[in-house]
Amino acid sequence: MEAFSFCNPTRIEFGTGKIKILGMELHKAGIKSCLMVAGGGSIKANGVYLQVCESLNKSGIRFVESWGVQSNPTLQKVNELCELAKEEKVEAILAVGGGSVIDTAKTVAAGVYLQNIWNAFLGKERIRNALPIYTVLTISATGSEMNGNAVITNNETLQKWSIYSPLIYPHLSIIDPSVQSSLPFKQTANGAMDAIAHILEFYFADDRAIATLAIDDALQKTIIEMTDRLQLNSGDLLARGNLAWCATLALNGISGIGMKGGDWACHSIEHSFSALHPDIAHGEGLGVIFPAWIEYMSEKDPSRFLRWAKNVWDEENVSRALHRFRDKLESWGMAQTLRDLGIKENELPQIVNNIMSSPRIGMVSKLSAVEVESLLMLAY
Repeated sequence: MEAFSFCNPTRIEFGTGKIKILGMELHKAGIKSCLMVAGGGSIKANGVYLQVCESLNKSGIRFVESWGVQSNPTLQKVNELCELAKEEKVEAILAVGGGSVIDTAKTVAAGVYLQNIWNAFLGKERIRNALPIYTVLTISATGSEMNGNAVITNNETLQKWSIYSPLIYPHLSIIDPSVQSSLPFKQTANGAMDAIAHILEFYFADDRAIATLAIDDALQKTIIEMTDRLQLNSGDLLARGNLAWCATLALNGISGIGMKGGDWACHSIEHSFSALHPDIAHGEGLGVIFPAWIEYMSEKDPSRFLRWAKNVWDEENVSRALHRFRDKLESWGMAQTLRDLGIKENELPQIVNNIMSSPRIGMVSKLSAVEVESLLMLAY
């Protein structure tokens, strides 16, 4: 097990009815105004928007609304919101939505202090300050409600890259699982796969972190079980709550303690093809590429994947476990191949070039361009 330092500064308020404390918490922090960032109209349909507005108004918090954050959020939207936040002189950023909304809010919180926030993604500039961030989570998937990561797409360069800073951890995140009961099952399944992928990025990196691996075994099995239950009954609040908390734990630092920082090749690959096809849901893209990566890598080193086969899938054989993994995703209605996602074969060379623009692809095994191409063909 690697030496590590662990601290997560985000406070979580979890449970039905917790949204009502939002305004009071901003008031207690001395915040008088905020920019509310949101996506489409789903938060109005499920009642979250009304709860948020009532809570903010009750505590006398002035808020400016901005809508239209899309799945796979863009740099253009971030720049627009940075200008709005500065014009309105807001004192905090409030994200009401899922991972795309939260990632946008985080980037805006840091971007108001930088001339060009994209330079932070390129590693040319450090984040030295950020407005306080508050979140009301409406779909559990990315874990962004309790970490310092954000992923944004630059549509001009077709790069979908990430940043990390301890300054963009949310101060407070509210998780009310009951508001997710109206989600279409496909979104729930995509979120579940996103959470599983976060765990898997760490899982194969270091077999010496036995305590962490035991946590990760339990998280994966719970995510699968709870998602199966929600497929049968979207109103199962026990399953909804446990899935929500698993998704948070999957990327709040717990799932990767002492494990060399993880691999992250699959995320880099998915980012590259969803930068070209922003309509591809991140979780569904990962559901295509991760099984292909496991198949490809297990041919080189099958012993590395045996624990996963035994402890998560109760199989003695990696190929059998992989078959069950794919079957499970298919039973959830998820894509099986890159073709299913609408990616054309003649786009693969551009995707490979985009992937290889990153300094390194993979930590378990650094992938070359030829290997990435072989992996993509396996997924195609």
